[in-house]
Amino acid sequence: YVYTGVTVIQGDKTVTRHEVTTVSFRDLDPQEIDNYIATGEPMDKAGAYGIQGGAALFAQKMHGDYYNVMGLPVCRLHEILTQLAPDYMEDDQ
Repeated sequence: YVYTGVTVIQGDKTVTRHEVTTVSFRDLDPQEIDNYIATGEPMDKAGAYGIQGGAALFAQKMHGDYYNVMGLPVCRLHEILTQLAPDYMEDDQ
């Protein structure tokens, strides 16, 4: 499970939401795990994997927002921004 909380503050308004995404890996053999660790990729990642990198080969299923797993639930953030400032996407902003 990947949980991310997002808070946006605009003036005196505060909106806090969260996103949950589940990621399931296929069964890995010890050599695959050792090889992935040897790349150094998982060493600075929450959950010790980078879904956008080598761990993409292991992820069998995902339910939810891919970008949440990457680190920022973009769809949820858009919902909050639209709630606080419905015209935030307008060109003249």
